Amino acid sequence: MLEYARQRTAAFQRRMTEEGIGLALLTDQSSIAYLGGFWGYLSVEFGRPTLLVLRPDTPPVVLTPLMESEMVNAMTWVDDVRTWEDAGAMRWEHVLADVLGVPPSEIGVEKDLLPAIVRNWLDERYPATPLRDISPVLGAMRMIKGPEEIQVMREAGRIAAAMMAAAQGALAEGVPEYEAALAVIDAGTRAAAGFLTERGWDAFVSPMIHNLQIMQSGRDTAMVHRRASVKRLHRGDPVYFCFCNLAEFKHYRLGFDRMFFIGEVSDEAARVQDTAVAAQAAALGAVRAGVSAESVAAAANEVYAANGFAPGYRTGRSIGVAYLEAPELKQGDTTVLAPGMTFAVDGGVTVEGGLGGRIGDSIVVTESGFEFLTEYPRDITVV
Repeated sequence: MLEYARQRTAAFQRRMTEEGIGLALLTDQSSIAYLGGFWGYLSVEFGRPTLLVLRPDTPPVVLTPLMESEMVNAMTWVDDVRTWEDAGAMRWEHVLADVLGVPPSEIGVEKDLLPAIVRNWLDERYPATPLRDISPVLGAMRMIKGPEEIQVMREAGRIAAAMMAAAQGALAEGVPEYEAALAVIDAGTRAAAGFLTERGWDAFVSPMIHNLQIMQSGRDTAMVHRRASVKRLHRGDPVYFCFCNLAEFKHYRLGFDRMFFIGEVSDEAARVQDTAVAAQAAALGAVRAGVSAESVAAAANEVYAANGFAPGYRTGRSIGVAYLEAPELKQGDTTVLAPGMTFAVDGGVTVEGGLGGRIGDSIVVTESGFEFLTEYPRDITVV
């Protein structure tokens, strides 16, 4: 993976030259992982930014907290790793100022992802220096995944399938929601561990599945992003699992959703879920290289309208090293799909205060259609 990260950085530096970008300052963990091949665990939420400084014609520079520097050096291909400390002359602001040097004519940043702590310092340190948004340049690169990225995402899909099987196996009348969430974490961690070794870069990739499980049951299935709780399952309950913040491997994130029913399914719940499944199937049927992102969403929206439901906000989103990338499968996004693009494609219906129907899969676009990155039964499942 590190050699691919090195190649991506070289490609990005060539694009910097083409776009006339003399300096790029990257602060987003996903972008740093994409180019630098590493990620930390402190993050800017702790007031400790990690930064990647790029110029088109010189080697990149990483700035990292001293306490993480040994791990960063072991994970990244970048040779020039500068450390900073929490206090004194070696605070990150001083180290970054030294790396940037004389006031630059402009600084390329990902504007929507720039942490306030860094933005405020740039404004104070370089008040006359404009910040140029380089997100479109890097985003265009990240749209098309290379074979090595797709392979990691396929592994993530197999991990996610193991997680979903464990979720299904944990469901029964009287079982609290959190027990199913625990089964998901355990199964996913064990599956991820099977793809890792103790050697080299692999040794720094944790197999641990973490974050709060998005899960709803019964009437709460109308609450799209509710978390697993102590609530117990009852006969007839629909139960929804979303792995969008869980299905992650080597910093590549998928979308994956399924609905199950405890003991039986009501006619109305079946109608809602059938509509969600049909909408997703229509969207998938429209996917192929050369079509627009919004046309895929339109195919799903026709199904919703035909069944008396409002169109969804979006039918899918690009996936990769971040939870949300460009483009999105929604009205107004005219991006043309190309081979190597990867998406989470969803079907979803919400009956406010009552029911929800959900399904979601991750795919990779091909010339003639798509291939699934996630595989699990898509019909109504009663457990």
